[in-house]
Amino acid sequence: MCVGCGPDHPTGLHVTVVAGEGLTVAGTFTVTDDHQGAPGLAHGGMLSLAFDEVLGSLIWLIGKPAVTGHLETSYRRPVPVGTTLHIDAAVDRAEGRKIFMSATGRENAPDGPVSVTASAVFIVVPPTHFAEHGRPVAASELSPAAARVAEVNP
Repeated sequence: MCVGCGPDHPTGLHVTVVAGEGLTVAGTFTVTDDHQGAPGLAHGGMLSLAFDEVLGSLIWLIGKPAVTGHLETSYRRPVPVGTTLHIDAAVDRAEGRKIFMSATGRENAPDGPVSVTASAVFIVVPPTHFAEHGRPVAASELSPAAARVAEVNP
């Protein structure tokens, strides 16, 4: 039910991500009517959410739990409803618990015009962070995919 990547969320972004070479990923997100702000255009907050989701997926490659500490999004051009954003993201460097990342979103093709860019700092947290700060979730609330992840990474 993740609003960013969850396939079962009825109005979620349904972001998909694949690992690239090294510490890079490529994601896609198609803007629907559910994601608009101004008539016919993507809401900026939804675009930030898509970037947070793709950047956050880099954590799977690092293998340490981390959370968003800072996310800065630059909107270069309006993104119309119906656009598929192709988001490329990479880890730029790490300093202590801080992981610095950047991403670029292009319209309708991996080499399309740049619409949005972002930079982020993720903070490595102890594995107990999510149990201490999140609400308890019953196994019955999990989708089959989430249940499989929870078996491996409780």
